[in-house]
Amino acid sequence: MMTQTLTMDPALEALNDKLDRLATQVTFLTEEAQRQKRRQQEWDELKHDLMPMANEGYLLLAEQLREVEQFAQLEDLLRLGKRLLRNTRNFEQMLDQLEGLMDLWQDAGPLSKDAFLSAMTQLAELEQKGYFVFLKGGLDIADRIVTSFSEEDVRQLGENIVLILQTVKEMTQPDIMTMLSNTAHVVKDEEPINTSLLSIVRQLNDPAVRKGLAKTLQVLKSVADK
Repeated sequence: MMTQTLTMDPALEALNDKLDRLATQVTFLTEEAQRQKRRQQEWDELKHDLMPMANEGYLLLAEQLREVEQFAQLEDLLRLGKRLLRNTRNFEQMLDQLEGLMDLWQDAGPLSKDAFLSAMTQLAELEQKGYFVFLKGGLDIADRIVTSFSEEDVRQLGENIVLILQTVKEMTQPDIMTMLSNTAHVVKDEEPINTSLLSIVRQLNDPAVRKGLAKTLQVLKSVADK
């Protein structure tokens, strides 16, 4: 009898092991079923929450599409979507370039600010010195010149510009400028004391008067020759 009991112990032990494994599997399956049930409940709750918003969004989309129905059809949207998909890489390159520009702007921002402040300072100094007033006066003069000359006058001016510049060059020589300044000073400030013929003849004894008269006669002669 004892021998039979001893021989049954391994069988009982194996049976217990099977029962333990079975209990473990049942526990796992039960927990998995509970997890599936919770996930299903969460999904059902999510659908319950999203369905009203989805319906509202669908109605809003349908209403908006009805407003643009005469301008775009579903085929147009599909074609646009395909085109967007085909140009995905182009969009990526454009975004990369935009990011590069943003980085450049961030790096150049302080320099641009300093340059702007420096430019504002320079403009303020120019304004204090009267450059802008002078420029405005110059623009007024240019406006008067433009409105005073016809197209034909401008054409003739262009044809004779070389001669005009050469004349201006000659007129700006130091001796010519000195003579013009002295002449203007005499005409403006000095009044002749005696204008009789005898007094004028006496002044011819002055070498400077004779020299000036000779130059005047030479100028008159050159004008007459022309």
